[in-house]
Amino acid sequence: MCGLSGFWGPAFRVDEAGEVLRRMTDAIRHRGPDDAGQWLDAEAGIALGHRRLSILDLSPKGHQPMVSTSGRYVMVYNGEIYNWQDLRREEAAHGSRFRGHSDTEVMLAAIERRGLVPAVQSMAGMFAFALWDRSERVLHLVRDRIGEKPLYYGRMGEVLLFGSELKSLQAHPRWQGGINRDALALYLRYNYVPVPHSIFTGVRKVEPATILTIGADRGVTATSYWDLAEVVRRGLADPLRGPEEEIVEALEGRLRETVREEMVADVPLGAFLSGGIDSTLIVALMQTQSPRPVRTFTIGFHEADYNEAEHARAVARHLGTDHTDLYVRPEEAQAAIPRLPEIYDEPFGDSSQIPTYLVASLARQHVTVALSGDGGDELFGGYNRYSLGQRIWNGLAPVPAGLRRSVARGIQSVPPETWGSVLGTAQRLLPRRARVAQIGDRMHKLANVLAVRSAGALYSSLVSIWDPPGEILRDAHEIGTVLTRDHDLPAQVGFVERMMYLDTRTYLPDDIMVKVDRASMAASLESRAPFLDHRVVELAWRVPPGLKLRGGQGKWLLRAMLDRHIPRALVERPKMGFGVPIDSWLRGPLKGWAESLLAPTRLAKDGYFDSAAVWRKWGEHQSGRHNRQYPLWNLLMFQAWLESQ
Repeated sequence: MCGLSGFWGPAFRVDEAGEVLRRMTDAIRHRGPDDAGQWLDAEAGIALGHRRLSILDLSPKGHQPMVSTSGRYVMVYNGEIYNWQDLRREEAAHGSRFRGHSDTEVMLAAIERRGLVPAVQSMAGMFAFALWDRSERVLHLVRDRIGEKPLYYGRMGEVLLFGSELKSLQAHPRWQGGINRDALALYLRYNYVPVPHSIFTGVRKVEPATILTIGADRGVTATSYWDLAEVVRRGLADPLRGPEEEIVEALEGRLRETVREEMVADVPLGAFLSGGIDSTLIVALMQTQSPRPVRTFTIGFHEADYNEAEHARAVARHLGTDHTDLYVRPEEAQAAIPRLPEIYDEPFGDSSQIPTYLVASLARQHVTVALSGDGGDELFGGYNRYSLGQRIWNGLAPVPAGLRRSVARGIQSVPPETWGSVLGTAQRLLPRRARVAQIGDRMHKLANVLAVRSAGALYSSLVSIWDPPGEILRDAHEIGTVLTRDHDLPAQVGFVERMMYLDTRTYLPDDIMVKVDRASMAASLESRAPFLDHRVVELAWRVPPGLKLRGGQGKWLLRAMLDRHIPRALVERPKMGFGVPIDSWLRGPLKGWAESLLAPTRLAKDGYFDSAAVWRKWGEHQSGRHNRQYPLWNLLMFQAWLESQ
């Protein structure tokens, strides 16, 4: 795992450009603390910089930037190619000679012989790289299929800047970074700034599965080398057939091989273990292929509703891993909050960023690489909203839209406090486990759902934080995204499959992968996700929907696979998520910090938000009548980020 930086502009003096490039790469030193390198062509005006976290070939022969054997190509690269050994053998059979044992050298050999697009299509892994073609004077910026690794770019006057993180671009003297209010609107809705946008005007993200080619005239051409929508279409048209046990076997075989490839490293390796289905399955497959106990890591909390450590320890004991857990006191978790704006570079509102950073920091004390279970929910129907959304839409669709909207208006005409008072009394007659917390808020959420006009609008409602962002944001237009446009799936694709597809296109790369990449890289730890290998993704979409969601329960197939390795009782529990008690913290130890960021004078000076609307939400949360933790944390993370700029 590494970090890359670079710029391309007019001809320069090497000493001056080298110093600028050093500042850019130093800004992302955490991504690669082991080594640094530069390659500059003064006449062409191109500068490539690299920070290295040594994982494969720890010798100087793995140093970057790396020049291809012919001298035509120069590459700076972040990531891992898991099938690099197979590719190396193939390229060697065609006459390639290798100096070292790095995947970077294999990538360059494949690109020289096959061409860029076929070479990238042959690679299985996570990657973002910049490739300079010295012959054609063309720059290629390339990102992996799912979007595990980040890559930003932007033109500042005559200079094109690019790099793994925004802070690297900001270190260039030509940096100009006005805040993009339209992107801010998207952030408020989704908790993240979706690709291809960034929080800054003029800066964009390379989209997953895309090659951007920038010519001498600085014109940009985008080439897609893999299409998730086509994967979905092919998979649903050609499902796996035969007995369920054979389908389980086929998927386990593919996943086992992927785990084996991802366990290759020249440094200590372990895994994150929550005790849930996804991470437990990955660890089980690791342990069956490891001659020694796998190192596993979990963060625990003393608040029972947020603590998975006991479950993880029971799983670790059964599998025989070398397990480490760390129970975090609230003040220790809160101490990480001031670092979040620096770690995430642009506003990011998923509060599970806190435990993710803590567990990455814990793991880095013992290993340099950690495997995770990320992606299992999106591919195998694990999120609660899949089963919930399906039930809701099945109930709503037959009811005329006009009648649904009338009922919604009736519900919304009664304040949440009144609903809470009336229904709260009735709830006391129910068993405790059947009672609904914040029932007044839930009634108003129900009204929003009743009013939706389509299945797509229902999905948007389920994933929205501020709905609409214009409730608090001034002078912004909400840009259309893949979530609001018609997408290219056949009409017969079911509602659940559409949600899974959209999550894989949006929530997975822009939330989950951003969270994991930035948190792990801040600790100089490489995180690998076997579920996101494109060969696993393609096979997963051939699994019949009924083997993913069955009887209102997601991940049926993964559960069946896990039954081969561990007693079902060890992992069979309600989905907990990976969070911290932000709701109570905002009423307690974080109250002063939050109120300083939301001070009306500050909001007025910044000019982004309607302070009256913000403080209405804050007051509702403080009263305890409503739980506004998600929209408030979303807003606070923007304010904290803005303060850090």
